[in-house]
Amino acid sequence: MDENKQETAEKIVSEMMLGKDAFSLWMGVELLEVKPGFCKIKCIVREDMLNGFYIAHGGITYSLADSALAFASNAHNNKAVSVETNISHVKKVVAGDILTAECTEKNLSTRFGIYEVEVSNQKDEKVALFKGTVFRTGEKWVH
Repeated sequence: MDENKQETAEKIVSEMMLGKDAFSLWMGVELLEVKPGFCKIKCIVREDMLNGFYIAHGGITYSLADSALAFASNAHNNKAVSVETNISHVKKVVAGDILTAECTEKNLSTRFGIYEVEVSNQKDEKVALFKGTVFRTGEKWVH
């Protein structure tokens, strides 16, 4: 991969996370890897993320996957916003679980991108499967 594209991807995601994404910061999201069309992030599930069943609220895995989607799709230096997403929760998540979301680009055109995100726990067990479509605005992050 072109070194400039990689540097641009890292700069964009750093700006998105540190400068504007208060929710990812609240979740304690940590960036593990990013490149255009790919992102891997993680967070630790806290007690204040649990629902009345003492398992993680579905919005936690959804939000982690959604952040991975945002970072992977925007790392192309083309501002992208989600237009459709869905998730399947396949295993319960509890406090103390370390979740990793890995987003992979499946299709990219001038205006749309399609991505899949697998969310796994510290035992490498899949806990959620997420699919997202983004609209690419054509506006650049870095000129």
